[in-house]
Amino acid sequence: MLSVLRVHLPSDIPIVGCELSPYVLLRRPDLTVFTDDVPESSPVEGHFLRYKWYRIQSDKRVAICSIHPSEQATLQCLGCVKAKIPVAKSYHCSPKCFSDAWQHHRVLHERAASAVAENGNEEDEMFGRFDSNNNNQTLSTSQSLPSLTNGVSAPLYPPAVTQRNGGETWFEVGRSKTYTPTADDIGHVLKFECVVVDVETKSPVGSSNTILTSRVIPAPSPSPRRLISVTNADVAAGNLDSSMGNFTVLSYNILSDTYATSDLYGYCPSWALSWPYRRQNLLREIVGYRADIVCLQEVQSNHFEEFFAPELDKHGYQALYKKKTTEVFNGSIMTIDGCATFFRRDRFSHVKKYEVEFNKAAQSLTDALVPSAQKKTALNRLVKDNVALIVVLEAKFGDHGVDNPGKRQLVCVANTHVNVQQDLKDVKLWEVHTLLKGLEKIAASADIPMLVCGDFNSVPGSAPHALLAIGKVDPMHPDLAVDPLGILRPTAKLTHTLPLVSAYSSFARIGGGLGYEQQKRRVDPATNEPLFTNCTRDFIGTIDYIFYSADSLTVESLLELLDEDSLRKDTALPSPEWSSDHIALMAEFRCKPRTRR
Repeated sequence: MLSVLRVHLPSDIPIVGCELSPYVLLRRPDLTVFTDDVPESSPVEGHFLRYKWYRIQSDKRVAICSIHPSEQATLQCLGCVKAKIPVAKSYHCSPKCFSDAWQHHRVLHERAASAVAENGNEEDEMFGRFDSNNNNQTLSTSQSLPSLTNGVSAPLYPPAVTQRNGGETWFEVGRSKTYTPTADDIGHVLKFECVVVDVETKSPVGSSNTILTSRVIPAPSPSPRRLISVTNADVAAGNLDSSMGNFTVLSYNILSDTYATSDLYGYCPSWALSWPYRRQNLLREIVGYRADIVCLQEVQSNHFEEFFAPELDKHGYQALYKKKTTEVFNGSIMTIDGCATFFRRDRFSHVKKYEVEFNKAAQSLTDALVPSAQKKTALNRLVKDNVALIVVLEAKFGDHGVDNPGKRQLVCVANTHVNVQQDLKDVKLWEVHTLLKGLEKIAASADIPMLVCGDFNSVPGSAPHALLAIGKVDPMHPDLAVDPLGILRPTAKLTHTLPLVSAYSSFARIGGGLGYEQQKRRVDPATNEPLFTNCTRDFIGTIDYIFYSADSLTVESLLELLDEDSLRKDTALPSPEWSSDHIALMAEFRCKPRTRR
């Protein structure tokens, strides 16, 4: 007879919006073991599996700590209640918890007071998101979470009361193998039940196998980041007119699940590091930015196909992808990561796609420059599987045809992830130079604005950053001292002619109002770049950028930068609030008027 050997959950902490998928180990009558589902439509030896989920609801109300969501709250901030801040953010598990979080927590009070003074609607200001016209709005549950039918033909409202035990009531909330907790489950324990059923009699055979979870916690969410105007800081970002050729570009290294290990990020709770949690948190964040073009790095091949492409398709995005090559990689082909570029179908159409494989460029370089005896050593140094994805898009908006009737407005977007190894400074610079020379060829063939986005694993002031930002590298730059293959000589060739400027340097170049000055303090005055875009316990610094061609585009606004208060005291990334070790960058651009040639 079919029997259940083992049932367990990868994580016993359930989170609102994150699917729970139990592991069920089964044994067939012939004693073979398997984990495939056995639905009623495909029984095994006349038996199938029936699943049920229950919510155990105590008569005593339970509140969850806003800082440590796995802990029960013991106190509430009355200042939050008075300021009408969403009640979930007012709870703390201990006086120490409240004291430690105060530097961050008081920002909620200040923003609430500021919002009331400006427009009387603090919740929209503090906890809203941006729509495609940069107007603040709050994401509804239907936008941010998947359909929560949980295996029943219609939601169980009210849930069926199946059992009462002392001060507890058990509600049936799901009838499928998986279950996605809802807001109604917060603070309550869930029970999963699995039983073998006879297909003829529909009666259970043997005892049921059950699991009890810990209390359901809400999905932690950071305060939304606003767009800050850099053309007129006295005009709110929400009032910018995007009908005249404006568009937004997001660049974000989302941290591949392959690298998101407890060994590397032991300070992050295991439940917040799990992919089922991180993928929903990342999706909620990405969709909330409402960017017209989205450039993601470290997107696993299987996650692109099974999650990001279909989920972002629901929000109107078309997807393009380039996974890394596999000369060095020795894991599962499905878990290798790459670069994914998405664009809104109502704003752009796809014209052309170019794929840059630095491994192929390395092969060509060594064939031309390196003696045969040294070729293997050279390839071992240069071949790192890194790639770039370049897409040419045509705009469907604006008045770009006025000056040049019949001429299309094209935009070229490069998305890359450069070699990470810090001792291979020559390889980093060579990869960036190779990409830029390819973009030069595209620029030479068409009058087209350029955007270069990605994780360059290079800090401001490094040789790759200098090449991108000023078009050349000083021959005396210390990075050039690392060149065992001689691929950086002569240094005079380390140039490009693209008029690239870093978008976030706009914060340092232009004066403005209060919000602008706050952002300016989060920019390094020596480099005009953000103080950090990557923040772990071992490293904090800027390695992500959005560069644009300044002759054809202007920066209208930028996504506000984070500071230490935004990340909370002594907190590194990833965290329950932010699901990558990088922060997202986003810029709003306007196409400059085009003149006849």
